Amino acid sequence: MNNDNKDTTQKENYLNRLIKKISENKKYTNLVMVISIGIMILLAITVFFDEGDEVINNANKDNDDIQEEVRNNMNNYSNELEIKLENILSQMKGVGEVDVMITLVETVESIPAINKTNNKEITTENDAQGGNRNVTREESTEQVVVSGSENSMMTIKEIKPEIKGVIVSAQGASDIRIKETIYGAVKTVLGLSGNKVSIHVKK
Repeated sequence: MNNDNKDTTQKENYLNRLIKKISENKKYTNLVMVISIGIMILLAITVFFDEGDEVINNANKDNDDIQEEVRNNMNNYSNELEIKLENILSQMKGVGEVDVMITLVETVESIPAINKTNNKEITTENDAQGGNRNVTREESTEQVVVSGSENSMMTIKEIKPEIKGVIVSAQGASDIRIKETIYGAVKTVLGLSGNKVSIHVKK
């Protein structure tokens, strides 16, 4: 037990002498200060990049959500046109049952509503010579506006895609007159040229 106490006392004495030596030696003191400052800078850089990564991840997530919304809008648009065209053609005399497929050149372009915030801060700094200067700092942030419980993107404008082509399969298309009627109706209702419309007989 006495040996343990003696070893502990010797260690404490050694540490005290070492600390005293470092504090008395200006070279060591400066070295400790430099190391401490370096550690603080590294910690600050780590925090800064962590925050930057979080901002980038959030931006990527917003972009993915927008792209998913655009794809859904495109599918909804083509499906809506197909259903409307099928309903119109099926009501025409002699056409019978109809299936319609519409292909699009590009996706629906949705222009999102953006909430833009501008902050401007002006501070006055005084120098040692008694002069002063104004320092202006401006920050601008943009955020996509969402609505509803599902946080759907709110759009201010939606540009519909161009129709690439239409295929119509109708029971009555075996009759050349009915086929011409369907052909003309599709071109008229969608505003397409004849080379973008194809009519076939439904089995």
